[in-house]
Amino acid sequence: MILLLTMMIIFINFILIMLLNLISKKSFSDREKSSPFECGFDPKNPARLPFSLQFFLIAVIFLIFDVEITLLFPLIITLKISNLLNYSMIFIFFIMILIMGLFHEWNQGALNWAY
Repeated sequence: MILLLTMMIIFINFILIMLLNLISKKSFSDREKSSPFECGFDPKNPARLPFSLQFFLIAVIFLIFDVEITLLFPLIITLKISNLLNYSMIFIFFIMILIMGLFHEWNQGALNWAY
């Protein structure tokens, strides 16, 4: 009895999903909305056009500072069980490396957004 009820529920869900899939389809196709969006690329132009390095630099800087957040979370968790002096030295050293990297990017001109 339970198996039959389960099969009926699965069958009804399947019918509802198929029905909603048919109802929710768009009836018109827009060329601009159906084209893929790539950051900095125009999908209508040939593929061998030169790539703007500004988008690449923004992505790399974002990844660097995104990964450092994941490295800071374990430091917060281990604060309770570690020695405060060792913890402070490691934290200051880590932050100093990040600040030096930020100043290096700034001096290289990677943070100048108005090209």
